Amino acid sequence: MDHRHSPASDEFPAGRGTLPLKDVGRLLLRCADRPGLVAAVSQFLASRGANIVSLDQHSTQQSGGTFMQRTIFHLPGLTAARDALERDFAAQVAAEFGMDFRLTEAAKPKRVAIMASREDHCVLDLLWRNRRGELDMSVAMVIANHADLADDVRAFGVPFIHIPAQRDTRDEAEQRQLELLRGNVDLVVLARYMQILTPGFLAEVGCPMINIHHSFLPAFVGAAPYRRAKERGVKLVGATAHYVTQDLDEGPIIEQDVVRVDHRHSVTDLTRLGADVERAVLSRAVLWHCEDRVIRFGNQTIVF
Repeated sequence: MDHRHSPASDEFPAGRGTLPLKDVGRLLLRCADRPGLVAAVSQFLASRGANIVSLDQHSTQQSGGTFMQRTIFHLPGLTAARDALERDFAAQVAAEFGMDFRLTEAAKPKRVAIMASREDHCVLDLLWRNRRGELDMSVAMVIANHADLADDVRAFGVPFIHIPAQRDTRDEAEQRQLELLRGNVDLVVLARYMQILTPGFLAEVGCPMINIHHSFLPAFVGAAPYRRAKERGVKLVGATAHYVTQDLDEGPIIEQDVVRVDHRHSVTDLTRLGADVERAVLSRAVLWHCEDRVIRFGNQTIVF
């Protein structure tokens, strides 16, 4: 797949890269498009002594659409100035233009919880990439509804919490999960967590959630998708990472990829190749979210 600009860090590579993250801010915004938006943001930042490092923008239409922008800037003493900067931007710029915006510090990694079941390829890949510095995040915990992965996860120095969750114990399990997650993490990643989360859980978790699944859906939904795909003679195996909404597997897509297969590939081959592409797609989606590259627009995402 051709990744247009390959968002894997044009300004500060994953793993903190070659440039320091101290005093670097990220400003994401969305509003109705109109003339003067870029100038207003730039003038505000310049008036506060900030230097713009990079600026990406997109309008959904030439006129009358929705405007979205991601600005990276350097401001000495950002941590101390952040609250006042956010308050002043809200009053002096966002209010005038009707902007939804988010201001973050690049030097403060997102707190992430990972939820898993028995399959290890996605959760262990995320932990490995994080340990290598490829994913700039702080993994607070791994929650699993089976205990199979406990030793593998703890080898990374990450707390492993086993909360059995089946259909008849779902309410109790979700309450225990919410007690751990609410207010403690900035993102939850479903790394092949094989349970359907209830609308109540999604309403109360208090942070975005990213899910990964194979791209056979909905053609091969249910058990043994790779066997069924082999029987149909599929020519592509893919994966999709998306934000979780109350509509099962229909949330805004962050990233997708595919690999080509043919008649020579067995069900085992398809499963292995599918796991490979799932790992890559999920890690990119998590990276881009943690680097504040993603702006949601309806049921779509804009990834800068």
